[in-house]
Amino acid sequence: MTKTPFVSIAPMMDRTDRHYRYFMRFLTKKTLLYTEMVHTKAIIHGNRDKLIGFDPSEKPLALQVGGSIPEELAICAKIAEDWGYDEININVGCPSSRVQSGNFGACLMADPELVAQGVAAMKERCSIPVTVKHRIGIDDIDRYEDMKRFVDIVSKENPARFSVHARKAWLQGLSPKQNRTVPPIRYEDVYRLKKECPELDIEINGEIKTHHQMKEHLQYVDAVMLGRAAYDNPWLFSTVDSQFFGSEDLGLTRLEVLEQMIPYMEKSMREGTKLMSITRHMLQLFAHRPGARLWKRELGTASAKQKNDMQAIHALINESVLAPILGDEHVQV
Repeated sequence: MTKTPFVSIAPMMDRTDRHYRYFMRFLTKKTLLYTEMVHTKAIIHGNRDKLIGFDPSEKPLALQVGGSIPEELAICAKIAEDWGYDEININVGCPSSRVQSGNFGACLMADPELVAQGVAAMKERCSIPVTVKHRIGIDDIDRYEDMKRFVDIVSKENPARFSVHARKAWLQGLSPKQNRTVPPIRYEDVYRLKKECPELDIEINGEIKTHHQMKEHLQYVDAVMLGRAAYDNPWLFSTVDSQFFGSEDLGLTRLEVLEQMIPYMEKSMREGTKLMSITRHMLQLFAHRPGARLWKRELGTASAKQKNDMQAIHALINESVLAPILGDEHVQV
């Protein structure tokens, strides 16, 4: 991967697991996908297939790691490359107290020298792109000049991209959920960063929900990253390949996407995966359409039955059952 993809889906804990990524590949082939954040120690000492295993169809795919010890980050970079990841990303944005106690995530914005050491160590051990995802600030270190200083120091080690969540994080007093919504969005700071550092690849993240917004941001930065909107409205990505990458869309209907997921669900269940672990990512497939609530209820009920033979799901993904939800979509090309 030699150029920053124009569109990516942000790493999200309890969201962007392998089942979600497999599902999304029936909607977009070009969008860069991320894993959930995985701690460096877990990768080094844990069950790697469970933690970072993926299906080749999920690529292009980036591994996001949480950690601050350069040597551990370097080991993980080599592992990521050996496992076939397209890039590796350092989390400098997560504000949770558990992350802070481990001295990684957003608190690292106060120590750009350590982040730069981590980038340097990783680049020495792998040839895939090393990228950094960070906030515009933390607590009272929240002026544009503070973010610029962070980027200036880290950029000396030439990371491939800075993915900037355009709101600061309060490390004390706000929950991770509140930190996604309470601090105000400051897109202008990210635009200014790109303007003052045109040689850097800058990606913007935060409250981006529509194609129109994505195109607006791309007038000022190199790439856009969507988070919750990508999970709450996955169908948004069914035309991203043509709109942003100049490629042909897959052109599958929602019904065809569901049919494509059947073999994967059957295989995963034979391997011990709970059905709801997969179908929970598909609950929003009909978001913003008549019948969306009915779909969520019916899919949730079918999944809860835990039928090993998939009878409940096969019965649901049947045109006669889905007709009230699909309208005329089942006959569209």
